[in-house]
Amino acid sequence: MSTPSSVSAGKPEPFAPKFDAQGLIPAVAVDAGTGEVLMTAYMNREALEATRRNRKATFYSRSRNKLWVKGETSGNFLTVEEIRVDCDQDCLVIRVKLPPGGTACHTGEKSCFYRKLNLSGPAELERLS
Repeated sequence: MSTPSSVSAGKPEPFAPKFDAQGLIPAVAVDAGTGEVLMTAYMNREALEATRRNRKATFYSRSRNKLWVKGETSGNFLTVEEIRVDCDQDCLVIRVKLPPGGTACHTGEKSCFYRKLNLSGPAELERLS
């Protein structure tokens, strides 16, 4: 049995993202057409605001300590169609469009999730077909 939501159906509610102690929130990019998970990264407040403003997925690089627009090097920009927010407002799903033939992974794969973990044998990665 499901419990009713405390949020009134159809009534807007305030957006109050819960950033972690480092000021980041996880963001999962999915193909808006197929639902395929393309990549995951983090956003800080500035990256989230830039993404909303420009409609290009912008993330915060923890290793480089700076913002980066996905596709600024490769040309494979992720054009944002919609940003979904989970119930606790501490995780985002970004529905995006890739350019025709574009890739989201720096390896040249369409998705960063092109392998799966073997669950019934040695802990090895198997390439998806």
